[in-house]
Amino acid sequence: MATVKLSIIIPVYNEQNTLRTLLARVEAVDYEKEIVLVDDGSTDGTREIVQDYQGQDGYTVLIHAKNLGKGAALRSGLAEAKGDIIIIQDADLEYDPREYGNLLEPILDGRADVVYGSRFLGGPHRVMFFWHYLGNMVLTTLSNMTTNLNLTDMETCYKAFTRKVLDSLTLKCNRFGFEPEFTSKVARKNFRIYEVPISYSGRDYTEGKKIGWKDGIAAIWFIIRFRLFN
Repeated sequence: MATVKLSIIIPVYNEQNTLRTLLARVEAVDYEKEIVLVDDGSTDGTREIVQDYQGQDGYTVLIHAKNLGKGAALRSGLAEAKGDIIIIQDADLEYDPREYGNLLEPILDGRADVVYGSRFLGGPHRVMFFWHYLGNMVLTTLSNMTTNLNLTDMETCYKAFTRKVLDSLTLKCNRFGFEPEFTSKVARKNFRIYEVPISYSGRDYTEGKKIGWKDGIAAIWFIIRFRLFN
């Protein structure tokens, strides 16, 4: 790992209760890394926390003047990434940075270009919403039908991929369409894709969960759109 540098891309929107804890967990993982932190127009005090990290060693901090969406925040962060391998990390404590090694293994041993961390391959997870689970299965199945992949969790946050993959992609989505767009484009380019099991500490809406049924409807449109037009 001494010769491999990670870029951890963290889009943030209104996560003042979790952000410092998450960043401490990312800092603690024992890899050479840069942390690219993108505040997407937060209004709850998160922006001020993000600004505290500006200028700190190992951090790149970006600020959106207004909320543009997760995809826009990721595109801003990815444009600044300098690492050999990129990992997408949410700021809400649902995903555990201690599992980076699981994501990296298929890339580091030469099997994979892209790795998805699946919440549905047997890892421990908080038992929560049936309808969210069913919606995820529908979206993943529809995505698989259009990409000819056999993913179990297309919508997962945890995606790791090489610099070669990043440099080959032109991403356009501003909001939650990032997931089907990314999947469609890496499938079309025939990159080697792996899944690994991860744990998942899901939260409910009282704890700050943001994605809802409207985002699911939008995801269906994006799956169809990128199948037809890419």
